Amino acid sequence: MARQMVYGINDKPPFLIMLLSGAQHVLTLFGATTLVPLIFGPAMGMTPLQIASLISCVYFGMGVATLIQTSKKLGSGLPIVQGSSFSFIPSVMTVVALYKAQGAETIMQYMAGGLIVGGIILSVIGYSRIVGVIRKVITPVVIGPVIMAIGFSLYDTAISGNAAKYWPASLGVVLLIFMFSLIIRNKYINIFAILLSIVLVYCACLALSMNGVFTPGHPAYVSLDTVNQASWLRFSSFEDLKNLIIPWGAPKFSMMAITALLAGFFATMIESIGDYHSVSYASGVADPDTATISRGIGAEGLCCALSGLFGSVGTTSYTENIGLIGLTGVASRVVVRTGAVILILMSFVGKLSALIATMPSPIIGGAYIALFGTIGAMGIQVLMRADMSSQRNILIVGFAFLMALGLPGWVEANQAIFMNPESSQLMQTLGGMVWAVLKTPMAVAGLCAAICDSLVPGTDEERGINVQPE
Repeated sequence: MARQMVYGINDKPPFLIMLLSGAQHVLTLFGATTLVPLIFGPAMGMTPLQIASLISCVYFGMGVATLIQTSKKLGSGLPIVQGSSFSFIPSVMTVVALYKAQGAETIMQYMAGGLIVGGIILSVIGYSRIVGVIRKVITPVVIGPVIMAIGFSLYDTAISGNAAKYWPASLGVVLLIFMFSLIIRNKYINIFAILLSIVLVYCACLALSMNGVFTPGHPAYVSLDTVNQASWLRFSSFEDLKNLIIPWGAPKFSMMAITALLAGFFATMIESIGDYHSVSYASGVADPDTATISRGIGAEGLCCALSGLFGSVGTTSYTENIGLIGLTGVASRVVVRTGAVILILMSFVGKLSALIATMPSPIIGGAYIALFGTIGAMGIQVLMRADMSSQRNILIVGFAFLMALGLPGWVEANQAIFMNPESSQLMQTLGGMVWAVLKTPMAVAGLCAAICDSLVPGTDEERGINVQPE
């Protein structure tokens, strides 16, 4: 990385910096991590109380998953946050459609069964080092378009989904991030650029809301009513702690649910391999070796299986937080683990979770504009390791990236082609898996680039194999 690290992977910052930097990671991931259960809950027909429980389960599951992934024995040992994955949304919606008539708890039980089986399969692929074979076709020519697709394909989430709801708040966050991270030359301000920007704009929105400038219904309106109503502790007695495990009931195992979720596992595996390289670049360390990637993928499988037991959702590495490392220069593993502990504590403290949930979406949108753009640019940085003066690489990268931006929208709009109601249930399930993969931009980018990069002749130097960035 051109940016000098303020704290490297093995550094331990002072306690206050460690705590605030960990909180900054939580703030970065909480919007997307909370959004996934907010999508699943209503689709399953959950009550508001059940949705609240699901969010708590997700916080707990993702905190545990991050601790496992950052372990140098069980996981990759890289400073990478685990969060709820958007890649599982199409697969889960397939499960919802199959079992919605049986109620939300039954759907969660089938989803838990799928996560456990799929997680075990992914864990075996990782820990047995089978993933090392896959890694041979994952070159910078492949990784670059995947990372670019991850960052740049999220523009709609950042803009239409959040920022465009109230531009003054979102652009205020963006301007402050630029000022705190690039203009002001102060190590501590640079470290907390995202956190400071979000907190300042949030306080401004809160003040305007309390003084009647922003009224209920305004995109930037902040209400503390839910915080006042929320209980301090999620569990009021030691007996309640038993609900940490299988809170929705014993897992149920269905071949259709399992195969549907496997598409999500496939997409997240490609995404995560790219993320391990990306976080290594962002952290200023050497490329992850086969052992590191194998432990990382194995840990993700283990985490997904545990998420099934915790009543949570599928987990994967969070690219948004890699962007945070690139912006702040703080790559400390201890900081990320601190964020994981904060996330676990949030699952127990009702008022804390309620307070964070009051964050207006335009503020999150502003943070996403900066972070997603940084992520996409990291993909370009990865491509610098390959010979981009080569017409071969230019054509492959251009094709893969364009397909990643264009194909998923067409696939999503033509679901009937892949899941013909007149076909057998097996063919519908298989078609649903293909549909789920092809509507995921990073999976499309990875498949197109990997196939082309493997079939089109090219030297190791041209493909960026074993070439370190200058």
